[in-house]
Amino acid sequence: MSFFKRLKDKFSGPRGEDIEKELSSEEVSDDPSKQMDEEQHTSQHELEEDKPKKKPRKLSEADFDEDGLISIEDFEEIEAQKIGAKFKAGLEKSRENFQEQLNNLIARYRKVDEEFFEALEEMLITADVGFNTVMQLTEELRAEAQRRNIQETEDLREVIVEKIVEIYHQEDDKSEAMNLEDGRLNVILMVGVNGVGKTTTIGKLAYRYKMEGKKVMLAAGDTFRAGAIEQLKVWGERVGVEVISQSEGSDPAAVMYDAINAAKNKQVDILICDTAGRLQNKSNLMQELEKVKRVIGRAVPDAPHEALLCLDATTGQNALSQARTFKEVTNVSGIVLTKLDGTAKGGIVLAIRNELKIPVKYVGLGEKLDDLQPFNPESYVYGLFADMIEQNEEIPDELAESPSDNGDASHEPK
Repeated sequence: MSFFKRLKDKFSGPRGEDIEKELSSEEVSDDPSKQMDEEQHTSQHELEEDKPKKKPRKLSEADFDEDGLISIEDFEEIEAQKIGAKFKAGLEKSRENFQEQLNNLIARYRKVDEEFFEALEEMLITADVGFNTVMQLTEELRAEAQRRNIQETEDLREVIVEKIVEIYHQEDDKSEAMNLEDGRLNVILMVGVNGVGKTTTIGKLAYRYKMEGKKVMLAAGDTFRAGAIEQLKVWGERVGVEVISQSEGSDPAAVMYDAINAAKNKQVDILICDTAGRLQNKSNLMQELEKVKRVIGRAVPDAPHEALLCLDATTGQNALSQARTFKEVTNVSGIVLTKLDGTAKGGIVLAIRNELKIPVKYVGLGEKLDDLQPFNPESYVYGLFADMIEQNEEIPDELAESPSDNGDASHEPK
């Protein structure tokens, strides 16, 4: 089975259109005051039953047995297609950019030659994939084209997408998994400059984990930015989780100390800690974060279990620069890439992973509460190339194995 066919079957499939319509009609905004009660009741009821029986409203009755239950296989299939629909919708701007440029490139350069690879390099660099990553990708494509004797650029289309996933996963194919365990207090430290959507991300993370049946608490450790504590409290009220705070200007480490004690006493599963977002003085920032981590580590062994850096995807290479800076001052374990739906340059995901060796854990695909999604490379490339993947006609195995006819290596306009 071809790579495109596998992605199409996994993320689209026969239910894909119904699921896209269903998701597009939902009214789950980031101001959940009108629907929070209903969603909490539904999700908590499902968790109590411990059965995957949430019924997508617009799917065929044939998917359910007479008791209204759905098989694990069908449930996983529907969930994968929901994720595919979310990435497809959230990456619309990036997809239009990637697909249009790649299609134009293939139309202009019909033969696989050095001029084509140079044009491909330029296209990927402008998409924020990152210079070093682009060089690695194109070198691997050159080798693959030679190995398979690929002569036509059209035949390289699927290989390009497949190589993007391979480059992301070249070291660890499970790197995007969160380090969270049952039976302990899990501490997540959130870092990032002001204005990247850090507080909103904390609120949406709290919502996600609460809907999964976890007991969540927030710590308002950004005591320096005016309004940061109140903003986090608003999110706490919206989501229905407790926020531990002190007055503005307080010592952030003292806030963490109080929050950890409160979380232990109330048997909290996940404590999400906000921090200051100043980069003007890296020395002070490093000292502040080190003090916070020291207090957390003394109270909870091996904590923080995750140190997530929030980056604004719309800032492109500036996000990569911020990641480098924070990596210098703290042990960042993962990235939350916000506002990915607002950029036409989705390649920054690959640049961060490949050049900084930091996995992307979550991505923001819209303004709805549930638009903060766990990152997965296959979901990501499906979102970037969904139209191309869904229109792909699988080549029979006997034809796929046949070498392309040798021809003139010069590029011709279509």
